Amino acid sequence: MNDIHVHFAGGRRIEARMGTHHIVTDQTLAHGGDDSAPEPLELFLASLASCAGLYVLGYCRSRNLPTESIELIQRHELDHAGKLTRVDLELVLPSSFPEKDRVGVVRAAQSCKVKKMLSAPPEIAVSARVSGEPIEAPLRARSHAE
Repeated sequence: MNDIHVHFAGGRRIEARMGTHHIVTDQTLAHGGDDSAPEPLELFLASLASCAGLYVLGYCRSRNLPTESIELIQRHELDHAGKLTRVDLELVLPSSFPEKDRVGVVRAAQSCKVKKMLSAPPEIAVSARVSGEPIEAPLRARSHAE
């Protein structure tokens, strides 16, 4: 797996580099940014939608089904604390989409790797070091809401 290197690009802009790829995020004006790029949460949510779309595309291509009239719409809900509580993915299929493939294309979207990772989230560890020496940070107690 490739490392992702993050750099601070001024203001609220963040640049992440993954091999030859370069992703920029920013914050909206309301959050103190210039609104020059998506916020990180928007990219996270877009990764889910685009992953499901990739699986739909693969399903259709393997069956020589046209994709031009297919739309995938993603909606999400956040609670009052900003926690993501629900994501809905809706495929809008044209009436010409073969009936025998309608359930299959939904199953293909459900197979997305990002969705699978969210169903069993990884442990995320945060650490720091200065000149090769690790910084010991005390662990904070988790609240019941976490």
